[in-house]
Amino acid sequence: MKISLVRKLAAEFVGTLFLVATVVGSGIMAERLSGGNTALALLANTIATGAALVALILTFGPISGAHLNPAVTVADALEGGLSWSEAAQYVCVQILGGIAGTCAAHLMFGLTIISISQHVRSGPAQVFSEFVATFGLMSVIWGCSRARSSTVPFAVGNYIVAAYWFTASTSFANPAVAIARSLSDTFSGIRPLDVPYFVLAQLAGAVAATFLFRWLMPGKVAQAKNVIVAHNDLR
Repeated sequence: MKISLVRKLAAEFVGTLFLVATVVGSGIMAERLSGGNTALALLANTIATGAALVALILTFGPISGAHLNPAVTVADALEGGLSWSEAAQYVCVQILGGIAGTCAAHLMFGLTIISISQHVRSGPAQVFSEFVATFGLMSVIWGCSRARSSTVPFAVGNYIVAAYWFTASTSFANPAVAIARSLSDTFSGIRPLDVPYFVLAQLAGAVAATFLFRWLMPGKVAQAKNVIVAHNDLR
């Protein structure tokens, strides 16, 4: 059965909402329960995010591809999986869904619905980390989606769990998530001033990985475009 664009957009909105609600909400809970132990708080935030990613991709993948990430949508459009018009609509609902996810998390924990983040995440190391994180995410997606598409949700979830820890930025790897987290002055927040640099690095990483896999797997990336997932994110 052909799925209408409206249903796909609704899936992207709800999926991104739950992804961001998980990231922000688990960050708030972790900070409250960790007793000031930042490493423990980050570990709790990491596990919740990775687990939610697997579940959300499995849930919404058959409907919209479960991109939940503008960087993934742009990469898919580059490979012809979406028209650029469809991609633009995906990106809009992902951003709106992410903002709604932040608001939902705040409401669940009795916080002000919007609070502009003061959490500084700046400098070349942080920005390069976002390039690396998103490059790695798209590499996992492109590499797994061709031969073992059923494993992509688990590969993406595991990669994000790892990337939280091996990148200085804790691997946002998702422009919609970065924008949404700028509206939360909590553990997972990011100062709005730093968001544009993160977004540019994320898009650059996604595009670079896509072109790399065109060369590494000639003809196969295009064949895989209908099973792409990612902030990762299956088509």
